[in-house]
Amino acid sequence: MTVAPTLPGAVTVRVPAKVNLELRVGPRRPDGFHALATVYQAVSLHDEVSVARWDEWQVVAAGAYADRIPTDGDNLAVRAARLVADRWDVDECLSIRIDKDIPVAGGMAGGSADAAAALVACDQLWGLGLDRDELAELAATLGSDVPFILSGGNAMGSGRGEQLAPVLARGTFHWVFAISDTGLSTPEVYAECDRLRERDGIDVPEPQVSSELMAALRSGDPALLGAALHNDLEPAAFSLRPQLRELRDAGVEFGALGGIVSGSGPTVAFLTESHEASLDLSVSLAASDLCRDLRRAKGPVHGAHVVATPRHAD
Repeated sequence: MTVAPTLPGAVTVRVPAKVNLELRVGPRRPDGFHALATVYQAVSLHDEVSVARWDEWQVVAAGAYADRIPTDGDNLAVRAARLVADRWDVDECLSIRIDKDIPVAGGMAGGSADAAAALVACDQLWGLGLDRDELAELAATLGSDVPFILSGGNAMGSGRGEQLAPVLARGTFHWVFAISDTGLSTPEVYAECDRLRERDGIDVPEPQVSSELMAALRSGDPALLGAALHNDLEPAAFSLRPQLRELRDAGVEFGALGGIVSGSGPTVAFLTESHEASLDLSVSLAASDLCRDLRRAKGPVHGAHVVATPRHAD
């Protein structure tokens, strides 16, 4: 496809993907959401979102997953930009270019990342001077993962995942992400989780992050972290897509320290001992023909940040 270049006067923001190292899903709340306790890590798969003044609202798609980006008002980056414009009475339209390198509908917060980037970019473009708390408040109205993408690093999430607390951690962790052909609907996965729990008569407690995972992060030991990875949505994802279990088991057999469905899936995240080990695992998984694509990354990395601003003439 032919893609227009970034417009003059654009602000460009870079944002990471995320993986949930642990995701504990509690009972359904009165508002329809589930209580969550999760630990996020931002990883080095990035989107870049550029915003520039334009005579109408438009989305321009680029990058590896350009053909899977909605280009209408359903796009989260557009919703984020319009939210800022409405809240601060900015009467301007924007061209929003999304260079998409985070898998779409893969449980890695790709849409949330673009929303976070749009918030930061609009703040910069329009000179609003918003602080992180103000941006986080806006982010929480757009999605549970959006506030974390603003901050990046490692963080513990509660509520719907939008209430963040810092996490003591050390070290860099190396990941291989196995990308599936088709996405999984987040509401569908949560509904299946509820169905399985009701079927099995499971009494669902209020969720809490495990002490084992927190200790693993403090130690910086990838083997300990691999053993502590956990996702309550995994049985539901396996029920809806049985081949994901086969993929997860194959990655562990090929030497991963741990494997986990990322968020609501269908991406499966494998933790490895080192950069070299991630290369070896990628080769083995590619030969198995169990997934469509493989991406390697490391974490934690920084959250949304400006990488380009308009140049002003002297």
